[in-house]
Amino acid sequence: MYLTDRSAPAAQTDTEPARRRGAGRRVAPVVFVLGTVSLITDISSEMVTAVLPLYLVTTLGFTPLAFGTLDGVYNGVSALVQLTGGHLADRVRNHKLMAGLGYALSAACKPLLLLAGSIATLGTVLALDRTGKGLRTAPRDAMISLSTPAEKQGRAFGVHRAMDTTGAMLGPLAAFLILSVAVDGYDAVFGVSACVAVLGVLVLVLFVPSRRQQAEQARETHAETGAEASKETSAEANGEVDAEAGTAAGRPPVRVRDALALLRLPRLRALAGCAALLGLTTVSDAFVYLLLQRRAGIADAWFPLLPLGTAVVFLLLAVPVGALADRIGRRTVFLTGHLGLLIAYALLLWAPDTPALPFLVLALHGMFYAATDGVLPAALADIVPEQLRATGLAIVGTSQALARFCCSLSFGAAWTLWGDSAALAGSAVGLLCCAAVAAFVLRPRDPITTTVTEPEPQGSR
Repeated sequence: MYLTDRSAPAAQTDTEPARRRGAGRRVAPVVFVLGTVSLITDISSEMVTAVLPLYLVTTLGFTPLAFGTLDGVYNGVSALVQLTGGHLADRVRNHKLMAGLGYALSAACKPLLLLAGSIATLGTVLALDRTGKGLRTAPRDAMISLSTPAEKQGRAFGVHRAMDTTGAMLGPLAAFLILSVAVDGYDAVFGVSACVAVLGVLVLVLFVPSRRQQAEQARETHAETGAEASKETSAEANGEVDAEAGTAAGRPPVRVRDALALLRLPRLRALAGCAALLGLTTVSDAFVYLLLQRRAGIADAWFPLLPLGTAVVFLLLAVPVGALADRIGRRTVFLTGHLGLLIAYALLLWAPDTPALPFLVLALHGMFYAATDGVLPAALADIVPEQLRATGLAIVGTSQALARFCCSLSFGAAWTLWGDSAALAGSAVGLLCCAAVAAFVLRPRDPITTTVTEPEPQGSR
């Protein structure tokens, strides 16, 4: 019941040169292609995200409670849909199809923002957009996880998150440039965002390999890194390729009860529970940027660049922090990231009169994401069986996203009733307590052997 505290690979029978080649194995090509899709999609999404808080609060006159409700919808709907997307991807054994549907739905919602002016309309559009995110997240992460050895999961997710964050960095910059030159700035941002989102869908459809192509790439990678291994190992690899290629003749579709059986895994329950607990006190990015603008006196024109600061730090740290988590333990890195977020809360409460305040807060905010966003799904490689990987990722992601949905609602209500300082102080105290509980629950223990029964082969009855 721990967060894959050490992800050392199993004992190897290869020669020493073969082990050295395996240790330096390159990241699978599908990781880079999916990273490119995420990069393009994040440019589109973050263009909207960067201007949406200011647009709603200052242009449309939304109260913090109304904005918190919309922000909660923005994060909560994807949480509910993640379970559906993850289960369907495992059931039909086509992660690319489910991810593509999710990306396409989000792209279709971007032009609708041009027509939304009320809280009901905006809520509907944002809910549909987050439905797309929920459908694609678990299948996409499953493709990354299944193409990567367990001991390299942190690095692979770090590479993907770095590329994803490059888009998150370019999106606010694009929004800033559009607002500075366009007459109808917000409408121009929404329109350009829609065009970029369509490009991301096209890259996914054209360049993300199918199941059979991924399996062939896995066989080629295995041949490159394990050419000196035994013939039995090669035969086993070929068998895995045939199974992954989609025949799965002796395996029926994954059923709901197979997915529910994952909850019998103590380590998965601990991981999902702690992700939810910490999510309850993780203030959404939009509120962090609004608080930072107030504390540092940042002009409205510079507000869209605040997410850029977080993205730059995330981009710089994602890969090295992911690799560090593979070496020293994902639990340690995961909890350290939340400690950095707690320090950022303290700085916003203290609000020292120094020009360095925005840089310090954004640096800690980016470090938090680098230490948690890719490390959390990487921890599932040794917990969830491959045929249920997308479902396992969805369970943990849903628990975290639902908790953040509740945090957005409660933080917006607390800000409206008692002010932003009281709301942030409550979140800081809550985060400290929740982090202490998570450190206890996720402490290294002797593994508890609980297995998930694989779907029975056809004709077994």
